[in-house]
Amino acid sequence: MSLLKSIATVSGFTLLSRLIGFGRDVLVAAFLGATMYADAFFVALRFPNLFRSLFAEGTLNVSFVPLFTENLKKKGSKEANEFANYAFSFLFYILLVFVVIMEFLMPWATLVLAPGFDSIAGKIEITTYLSRITFPFLLFVSLVSLLAGILNSTGRFAAAAFTPCILNLFMIGSLVFTSTFFEQPAIALSWGVLVAGIVELVFLYICVLKAGYRILLLSPFKVFFCITEEMKTLFKRMLPGILGSGVYQINLFLDTFFVSFVGAGAMSWLNYAHHLFQLPIGIIGVAIGTVLLPVLSHYVAEGKIKEAVYDLNRGLEVSFSMSISSMVGLILLAEPIVSVLFERGAFTSQSTLPTALALQAFAIGLPAYMLTKALAPFFYAKGDTKTPVKIAVFGVVVNACLCLSLMQVWGHVGIALATGITVWVNAFQYIYLLKKQGEFSLDGLFKYRFIRIIFSAVLMGLFLLGGDYIYSVQFGDWIRLSGFWAFLLLSVLIGGGILIYFTSLILTKGILWREIKVFFSMKKRRKV
Repeated sequence: MSLLKSIATVSGFTLLSRLIGFGRDVLVAAFLGATMYADAFFVALRFPNLFRSLFAEGTLNVSFVPLFTENLKKKGSKEANEFANYAFSFLFYILLVFVVIMEFLMPWATLVLAPGFDSIAGKIEITTYLSRITFPFLLFVSLVSLLAGILNSTGRFAAAAFTPCILNLFMIGSLVFTSTFFEQPAIALSWGVLVAGIVELVFLYICVLKAGYRILLLSPFKVFFCITEEMKTLFKRMLPGILGSGVYQINLFLDTFFVSFVGAGAMSWLNYAHHLFQLPIGIIGVAIGTVLLPVLSHYVAEGKIKEAVYDLNRGLEVSFSMSISSMVGLILLAEPIVSVLFERGAFTSQSTLPTALALQAFAIGLPAYMLTKALAPFFYAKGDTKTPVKIAVFGVVVNACLCLSLMQVWGHVGIALATGITVWVNAFQYIYLLKKQGEFSLDGLFKYRFIRIIFSAVLMGLFLLGGDYIYSVQFGDWIRLSGFWAFLLLSVLIGGGILIYFTSLILTKGILWREIKVFFSMKKRRKV
């Protein structure tokens, strides 16, 4: 399967997940709004995600996939399966112990993560209660990530890309069908998260079985006292990843820590904005990173560095073209997007503007975030997990300094802006270090298309500005026209912007028509 086709597969399912996620966010906003219970739930959901990259995507998985791929290439599927059994069992036992310990420590952990909540009566208690429900989700989602790595290494991207849909569907179902059985909808939502993790694991385990791999839970003695050479190599590569993920968690911790002091609703405003910001990242950025890691790992294992560099350039093109257009759209249409999607039920008009401002601040860093998603796999494919750690350490220092200074002036918007600036600092470090190593450079095709991407994004931006201005003059507030008509007109405006952007790209040869067709065909990739 071609690189573009693989990215399209992951992006397609992720788009489905994000569309379902839009429905989830609309319901969460309607049921919880920007209340104390919303703040508490978002912190409870952040708890397992704080450690998710430490135990899954950010540490074990990026070390596991290249090693699994190497075993598959050099030793065959049987040895690769045995290595996967060891890694799966190791992750299971470590996480099981960690989850049990955290359940006991949760009251103190909540106070450390969000100390500002203590100023509001009962807020720490409800946050602790919800966090104890959601935290075991960490165990299941981390195992899901490892199983996804197995499937991705063999070129099977669809099943793993579909799993986030399960979480969103269960969260929607918990609000619509079970919230009336609980004292607060946030409690039903928390249970929905936990059950979704279990279902995701069962679903992906079945997919791995169908792919021809039988993952077994080995005994603790065999896992920890009969360590294979592959596992020793995995541990060595994981150590820098643990440090790097630990640094990333410090960033998340600092954001939560600082915003807990801003005031009631600030946590919710940031989370609603962050979910919208994550839409293009999830559809394109994560898809590119997911596909590039096993693709580049295969090339590196075969010594085909030129091919790896070529595919990395094409991945950067997709990242940049999608992220620039998304950034322009989110910045120019932030307020109408937030208003049309969320302004109903418990989410009042007073929450629209602060959420929109946070979204604009996040969006500034969107291109950089996607670029890092494409650049980081090149280091991981070579077994270099130390360089991303160094970049992350510097980033956390920058983020902390920016948060402390900017929140004094702009509150929660300053915290979002600090995130946007920090990811740009990280992206430039990746580019500088890759060029310094002499193994990577931006090719002529990328530079040719870069100018045309910027030109097309400017045209789209002018169209969006004009459409928003005309609408504001004619109708005023977006939401007051009516929910349906406001949504329809916003969709037309966004659709028109996308049409102008891609039409301009095709006419200026910023992208070729046959490349678009690759997304819908099984043709092999060919150089253009």
